[in-house]
Amino acid sequence: MTKQERIEKMKEDLVRMMSYERELYSEGNSVGKVNYIAGVDEAGRGPLAGPVVAAAVILPEDFSLLGVNDSKKLSEKRRNELFDYIKETAVAWSVGIVDHETIDRINILNAAKEAMRNAVMGLSVRPDHVLIDAMILEGLDIPQTGIVKGDAKSVSIAAASIIAKVTRDRMMIEFGGQYPDYGFERNKGYGTKEHYAGLDRVGACPIHRQTFLIKYFANKK
Repeated sequence: MTKQERIEKMKEDLVRMMSYERELYSEGNSVGKVNYIAGVDEAGRGPLAGPVVAAAVILPEDFSLLGVNDSKKLSEKRRNELFDYIKETAVAWSVGIVDHETIDRINILNAAKEAMRNAVMGLSVRPDHVLIDAMILEGLDIPQTGIVKGDAKSVSIAAASIIAKVTRDRMMIEFGGQYPDYGFERNKGYGTKEHYAGLDRVGACPIHRQTFLIKYFANKK
């Protein structure tokens, strides 16, 4: 694929990924006109250690940056570039962080929802509508739409996925310095061979999710 063909493909992707936003801007929602749309996504539901991090992002209506996509489809370098650009150009953005202890207490799904709610409530501009990746948030008094695989279908959710992932990745890199036995700076808390080797060698550290390790340690007995 030539450079021009790649650019044309990214333009097509942006048009497709703005379809939910365009419809809301033009038609409004159940309570009226929509001026501000927040995309919401989380990072860190699967790892054995560390927090779950959510982000809420309100992009300007004329957002036109090419290449914004599901954070998992982007290189680390590109995520970091987009992270800075999104923060600089967004109408508002916010993150919500729920730690490993809360995850153990209320389970990961409820913790992810709490992080998402905290991210939305932390926005400096109140959104008129919220687009969320794959779920609906109870207790949120703002019209919302859950979109399955929303980080690949909505540019607002994709932007939130980038903010959430880069924020969490940077936290895990710092934790890697504090707890050097597990390779957190490389695996971000996921269950890699290096991570399991550290667990076998020294056991769990203070940021491990104990409920995620029960089965693993039970099989070691």
